[in-house]
Amino acid sequence: MKGCSVLVLLFIAMSPMRVAASEPVNARELIAGVIDLTRGQTSYAEFSMVIHRPDWERSSKLIAWTRGREDALIRFTAPAKDAGNATLKQGEQMWTFTPKLNRVIRLPFSMMSQGWAGSDFSYNDLSRTDQLLHQYELTLAATETRDGHQVYTVDAIPHDDAPVVWGKEQIVLRDDYVLLEQTYFDQAMKPLKRLQGRDIKALGGRTFATRMRMVPLDKTDEWTEIAYDQAQFDLAIDDGMFTVFALQSGRSK
Repeated sequence: MKGCSVLVLLFIAMSPMRVAASEPVNARELIAGVIDLTRGQTSYAEFSMVIHRPDWERSSKLIAWTRGREDALIRFTAPAKDAGNATLKQGEQMWTFTPKLNRVIRLPFSMMSQGWAGSDFSYNDLSRTDQLLHQYELTLAATETRDGHQVYTVDAIPHDDAPVVWGKEQIVLRDDYVLLEQTYFDQAMKPLKRLQGRDIKALGGRTFATRMRMVPLDKTDEWTEIAYDQAQFDLAIDDGMFTVFALQSGRSK
């Protein structure tokens, strides 16, 4: 699961602060704030995921735990056919577990761009916690006032040796670190997909976009949306939660 995206984004958290208007704005600090907004020191979340296609729609329920910027465990709880399927991110490594096969698979880098659980989020999106801070050059591209907030646009260009697939990412965020939009560009600088922050409100004592929709820009009427039902931050989570044993055993505490 590395940088800022669903599960990125599935897992972002920070104290409810704003960028002070009188202070110089630093692109790196802005992105760090976005990354940390729904993660905190630790977090627990319950959420739903809807995969929408022109002729069908599928809904799932999931739970997730995070620790810092590097570790996360995500587990399906519904529907019954998917319950127990899980993904573990630990540092730079990622594993999946399927209870029907009782099999743990460590994902190679070559699989990271594939869709996660048939959704429009990739394994890369899940894995990228602080990658934007280490693998990209971050530049403040624009500033505007919108609905009483300063809104910043940050361009993220990968370093020449960065192991990433995108030619550029562009992040739009508020001065309280709420992610409004993130667009992913290919190497030819064509926008391919966009993550949209929706339904901004307080949950678990923090204000953030409680619905995140990933939209492929080259397809019509296709998207995947994650919506938070519950969130808790900075709670005690045992270190054993972020292990392959916990992934396979179905541990939930």
